[in-house]
Amino acid sequence: MPDFSDYQDHIQAIINAALRTADPQTAVRHHLHKNGNKLTIGTHQFDLANGRLYILSIGKAAVPMALAAVDVVGEAAVSGGGILTKFLPENAHLPLPAYEGNHPVPGEKSIVATQKLLQTAQNLTENDLVLCLISGGASALFTQPLLPLPVWQTLTQDLLASGCTIQELNTVRRQFDAVKAGGLARWVAPARVISLILSDVVGNDLASIGSGPTVASNETVADAQAILQRYGVPMPDFGTIQTISQPPSNILDNIIIGSIQQSAQAAAAKAEQLGFQTRLLTTKLEGEAREVGQFAAALAKDAPPQSATLLGGETTVTLRGDGVGGRNLETALAAAIGLAGWPNRTITSFATDGDDGTSGVAGATVTGQTITDKQDALAYLNNNDSYTFFARRDVVGNGRILIQTGPTGTNVNDLIIILNYT
Repeated sequence: MPDFSDYQDHIQAIINAALRTADPQTAVRHHLHKNGNKLTIGTHQFDLANGRLYILSIGKAAVPMALAAVDVVGEAAVSGGGILTKFLPENAHLPLPAYEGNHPVPGEKSIVATQKLLQTAQNLTENDLVLCLISGGASALFTQPLLPLPVWQTLTQDLLASGCTIQELNTVRRQFDAVKAGGLARWVAPARVISLILSDVVGNDLASIGSGPTVASNETVADAQAILQRYGVPMPDFGTIQTISQPPSNILDNIIIGSIQQSAQAAAAKAEQLGFQTRLLTTKLEGEAREVGQFAAALAKDAPPQSATLLGGETTVTLRGDGVGGRNLETALAAAIGLAGWPNRTITSFATDGDDGTSGVAGATVTGQTITDKQDALAYLNNNDSYTFFARRDVVGNGRILIQTGPTGTNVNDLIIILNYT
């Protein structure tokens, strides 16, 4: 039977199982195969002797996805392309030109990097193939805003602070950015386009992942206006915004190669292997982080003995204060408040990309003993200062609260793990 004294080892094993399943290189290799000049991507086949191959890899997992793709096809088979990501590994030999952008708020680095990336795939013909590798973070990293940059940044910051969903945020982004809503496909036309996509969006809506650089959208400026009005976000001047035409018919396919569903299932299987009675409740969890944390605490209290309960998805945070934190840390802090005094239970909330909000950590694990003063904890929660709260207690707890993975190289939403050892 699992013992409470081993909870850190159990949680680490479950997290590792989830991350292994979301490994970008494994996912790309599963969907990409080459035999001589014949390239197979999903169900599509291409003869590389008849045209050129370009690889454009964009997002937080861009580096490992590109490494896997180039390894499969061979460097000699790639005529051009590039990598655009948040963090480039130091002193790494990369097979394609690589650039860093800004995230989560787009900046000058993102705009310049986007321009450079687009320049690596110019003057293509209908015989050429562009393989796009898309992962979470692409919306901010890959951008050509139709609004002045300061206006674009303020709009993004206001929406991020408003508590809107990622789908709503990306609906707005698609209206004011030339490379979104199929914009990348328009740029490389008439070349054929196929995308392998690592999903960081609940429900795997293709148009929302990276704001759909190779996905058509029927939305209008009116849809964006409605979202801004809903959250009380000031509207920029729409007068100069032109409706972006639909992308040409050069998009062959957009293929999801990894998502929270697979990672959550792998995590559940590992928990079962560790001896827990396991329940995967949902992979479509959404809502305000503090409310989800309260819900997680209620689940922990009612959980069957020796059980593991898992939930996958992505919460939102409505900013009320000026503290340091992220949606997973805020979920964990609210859960700790609700769980206070309940023995032999743990709640973990972590980001699969290893980068939760402004905290620099992946998330946190809390128990019924994490909080002794609920009012003090609530003050930190109301200031959106969950990281500071946990960091100060981690010194006393010898690193038993905060989860520090560093950038994981993948991004498939978040996972909540509830363990009951009673």
